[in-house]
Amino acid sequence: MTAPEDIASHRALVREAGKVRLRLRPTPYPSPGELLVTTPVAGLCGTDIQMLRGLRDDPAPVIGHEGVARVVAAGPGVPGSLAPGTPVVVNPTHGDDPSFLLGHNVDGLLQEFTLIPATAVRGGLVVPLEQVPDAELGTLVEPLAAVRYALGLLAAARPRTLVVYGDGNIGQLAVRAARGLLGADVRVLLVHHTPEGRRWSERHPVPGTEPVGGAAPGGLPPVGDGPTAALLATPRDGTLDALASALRLGDGDLTVDLFGGLPPGAASDLLPGVDLAAVRAANCAGRPVPAVFTEATTAEGRRVRLTGHRGVGNGHLLEAAAELWRHPEPYRDLVTHVVEPAEAARIMNDLSVGRRRTVDGNRLLKLAVRFAPAPAPLKERW
Repeated sequence: MTAPEDIASHRALVREAGKVRLRLRPTPYPSPGELLVTTPVAGLCGTDIQMLRGLRDDPAPVIGHEGVARVVAAGPGVPGSLAPGTPVVVNPTHGDDPSFLLGHNVDGLLQEFTLIPATAVRGGLVVPLEQVPDAELGTLVEPLAAVRYALGLLAAARPRTLVVYGDGNIGQLAVRAARGLLGADVRVLLVHHTPEGRRWSERHPVPGTEPVGGAAPGGLPPVGDGPTAALLATPRDGTLDALASALRLGDGDLTVDLFGGLPPGAASDLLPGVDLAAVRAANCAGRPVPAVFTEATTAEGRRVRLTGHRGVGNGHLLEAAAELWRHPEPYRDLVTHVVEPAEAARIMNDLSVGRRRTVDGNRLLKLAVRFAPAPAPLKERW
């Protein structure tokens, strides 16, 4: 069966020959077990920018894994809970099938229509939503879910101080979500790595969060007594430097979450014999429960706990969607740029060169790409 003429093709942001180009692609019909979804507004994340800059070799021509989608068509055998018109979020990481990683080795959401393969549908990775945030905030569901996963891991340490490294979208989400998951009395420090990020934080203050680093002179302030937690929300090429700083925080109990990923073969002289990639991969897609922590001794003799994760669980996605639906205002300023696909291609190509995150005079935290909604009624268009 073929699609009718008016949706036989769709717009997609395609990586080709080192550039992102807006192209027309054939719109597929789902085979047994597959789904076709449309994402009215899809987001670009920090990992996507790393792919654009050549820091990762993920092969998918169409990247993107952020946004609330709607089912357009369902192939035979798909559960009735995923009927056309259902709002869904797609969990990008399959805990059991490494062939599915949405927007990395499978074409992602930065296009009008995305085919979700049967392995993801069977694995329960297409999650129906009852509490649906607005389309622009939908781009924050998956990253907020990842932040909630990380903060949930760190909550086991009952920290009195949380130090967040990284002034991008993940760091900003973390300081907004911290007190809801770690307690109203936790002290929160946000460590900036750029003057631009520090200035943005000062213009968009989060109650109870202390911005440090960036344009400010001096190092980090003392963390004080009690357990300390560090969340490393840096690009993968900045994780080891952040880890080195975190390992010197205070002298009490310390738990470090390797959120930001790692370059291939990453190791730290401060943690001799520790396989950092294995630490991060020990928790994947919400499993196992309870989560894995690694006890380690630094080269200076300090005992620390390390953790991290890949992907999120479906429960994290549902919790994040509900949070953005119930309490949208603390997060709304993080969607800094909302553009049409042609403009998105220009911005993505600009971001692929150098390390600056200033776009059209404004610091970019979340780029949201607005695609046209799918034709209606959806169920009878095929």
